[in-house]
Amino acid sequence: MSVQVQQRTRMFARVLGPFFTIVAIVVALRAPDMRQLLSEFTASDVWPWVTGAFILMGGISIVAFHQLWRDPAAIIVSALGWLLIARGVFLLAFPDTFASVANRVIGAVGVWQAVYVVFAAIGVYLTYVGWK
Repeated sequence: MSVQVQQRTRMFARVLGPFFTIVAIVVALRAPDMRQLLSEFTASDVWPWVTGAFILMGGISIVAFHQLWRDPAAIIVSALGWLLIARGVFLLAFPDTFASVANRVIGAVGVWQAVYVVFAAIGVYLTYVGWK
């Protein structure tokens, strides 16, 4: 892999790593508050729309500049880009479905905490790759 390609992965990892680490830890710690936050988030059609638009823009940016599938960090960055696109489109196109699914699964606090521990670990790994 060329130095330029490796640098691109490192630059994305520098941003995505700390972001996912911090968000995952905060969400895991605030898991009991998530039902109220979801209720407030879905109370207006504006929030899912705006959030979906920004998530979609971030995902498209990652996919546009990072379609690399050669090493673990590059695969994670590229996969996150595609996942963000899917989530952004889902929020924009199906906000009511999003709210319904989220309401059904939000009570599984232990499962969500485990998921966010995994996301935090991915974030720590990307932070290491980006800043080593």
